[in-house]
Amino acid sequence: MFRAREDANATAARLRRFGFSVASLPVIEIRPSPVEPRRLRYDAVIATSDKAFLSAPRLDKRPALYVVGARTGRAAEARGWRLASPPAREAAELIATLIGALQPKASVLYLAGRDRKEAVESALAKNFELEVVETYAAEAREAWRPSEARALASCVAALHYSRRSAALAAALAKRAGAETCFLKLKHVCLSRDVAEPLQKLGATSIALAETPDEAGLFHMLREALGGFPSLGSSRI
Repeated sequence: MFRAREDANATAARLRRFGFSVASLPVIEIRPSPVEPRRLRYDAVIATSDKAFLSAPRLDKRPALYVVGARTGRAAEARGWRLASPPAREAAELIATLIGALQPKASVLYLAGRDRKEAVESALAKNFELEVVETYAAEAREAWRPSEARALASCVAALHYSRRSAALAAALAKRAGAETCFLKLKHVCLSRDVAEPLQKLGATSIALAETPDEAGLFHMLREALGGFPSLGSSRI
């Protein structure tokens, strides 16, 4: 797995319960970024990652909060927020929910990461007074440690959660002299967009999750490997 270590630990624990041996080769490191929004209260606040709540900007928590993903919702609630609606499964669903729930030109605060896709803010800026504050940074690692690079050789499959981390993993594998080994893995990707950098590099064994969540990834992993191992013979 190539996720940030904080994310990888929980996923690794679930995979081990299914009998997998797990190698964690993070490609990014998460760093909170203390910020102060321009105002204390907004008509709505949104977040698309649980990492948005690593820092605690000074805000009134009474406004409606909308998020993408159950983990983001749990992280928000742990900080004292209440969700205005169930977590959206993806960004497009969040955008549709906001357009249906808020008045035009409502003030919306987006708790975002430094590296992000522009789809959410581009769509919302057309309808609302949007302010974006970067509450965390997912910083790319320069290289894997030698022990991490060696661990790649024992893996048979890889889980990819984002387009950026997939591309970074390929770059770090090349830097470590393990590009051939990396491309031969069974790559299980959250979406077609996530898989695109791998396809361009020549990876031939790529499977896409049927649903854009971890349950979908695990289901496709089982399909790609012919079932879950019972004795940990397959390494991720």
